[in-house]
Amino acid sequence: MRMRVDGTGLGSGARRGVRGVLGGMAAIGLAITNIPLLAVAVVALVLTPVPYLGLALVPWTMTLVRKRTDLERRRASRAGVLVNRPYHPLPERAVADGWERFRWTVTDPATWRDLAWLAPGAVVGLTLGAIGVLVPLYGLLGLTLTPSWIWLGTGWYGYGAVWSIDAFLAGLVSVPQGVIILAAGLWVAPWLRRVDALFARLLLAPTRSAELRLRVTQLTVTRAGTVDAQAAELRRIERDLHDGAQARLASLSMMIGLADNLIDRDPAEAHKLLAEARASSRAALAELRDLVRGIHPPVLAERGLDGAVRALALSLPIPITVDVDLPGRPDLPLESAAYFAVAEALSNVIRHSRAHRGSVFSRYAAGLLTMVVTDDGRGGANPAAGTGLRGIKRRLAAFDGTIMLSSPPGGPTVITMELPCAL
Repeated sequence: MRMRVDGTGLGSGARRGVRGVLGGMAAIGLAITNIPLLAVAVVALVLTPVPYLGLALVPWTMTLVRKRTDLERRRASRAGVLVNRPYHPLPERAVADGWERFRWTVTDPATWRDLAWLAPGAVVGLTLGAIGVLVPLYGLLGLTLTPSWIWLGTGWYGYGAVWSIDAFLAGLVSVPQGVIILAAGLWVAPWLRRVDALFARLLLAPTRSAELRLRVTQLTVTRAGTVDAQAAELRRIERDLHDGAQARLASLSMMIGLADNLIDRDPAEAHKLLAEARASSRAALAELRDLVRGIHPPVLAERGLDGAVRALALSLPIPITVDVDLPGRPDLPLESAAYFAVAEALSNVIRHSRAHRGSVFSRYAAGLLTMVVTDDGRGGANPAAGTGLRGIKRRLAAFDGTIMLSSPPGGPTVITMELPCAL
């Protein structure tokens, strides 16, 4: 067995520990806000019978509570514990109707689970956060006593559980103890964050009935999006056929008819028309091939996702590095969705990113097909600013896929797409 001695694992563990300590500091600050939020929510509920005031105050207060719990869900996700939002979707009539918005808020079980989490969540977050911060700080203090002794001269310090430090040699004893305590604190800090996240999941995650309801809602939205996408695709195909190949074929028929009428009276002009008809037929065939490639590229059927993406990358004006390694092929509809998602992402790279190079990476593991498209462009990609990223999201959602975007101003842009499937 070979052991790594380059320090990479140690450095990674230290970084995780520091992130855990910073997370503990954030947990302390956020836990302090829970009690005022709970007090405001209780006051709002008590004032519910007051005309107009309760109808306005309760939804506003619960919105603040939901922002706080949503923040806790995001923090739990960063700690490796996925906590989905459990809320009922807002009805359209509740946007302008105060009574409907109030009823939507108070009849959602997730509202009461949020309120039930605030007090114990504050206690757990404050306790675990304090442990995760104070233990490393105590270890760091042990490392600083000896330098303080040297710089400040003779003095008296206290450190450790059973002794005080009143001499230089005694101060040196604090160094190994400080190293041990600091290392233990950094090691335990991420685990304390995970325990805090697991506790939050007890009340902030959706119940089984809520998960079923959210799943039904998601499938309804996905189905509607898929139907709209298919209708738009059919309209595009019809438009391309009508404006392209159909028009050329109609012109071809007219030229052949004219050539037939002129074949006896003016053979030279007839031959000229036939030559034009031949060129028009070639253009019509080329347009039909392009249309077929837009529906399902032949290279995808013949060579799979790997070959199709490589062929696509070769046709682009900037160098695209392709690293696709799949042990098999997914079902044809899913494979087509994955290909067109990558194609749309690369199209965005060419049209908007001003990138000099890009890459496509794809792997399959644990029932999940992951595709990552990156570029070194200007960044700042925004799904709300165009239809490309929204189209990718809609295409993947039909197969329960997801898309994640990282595109800070100045770049780089990283689009991560995941599709659950079997090969």
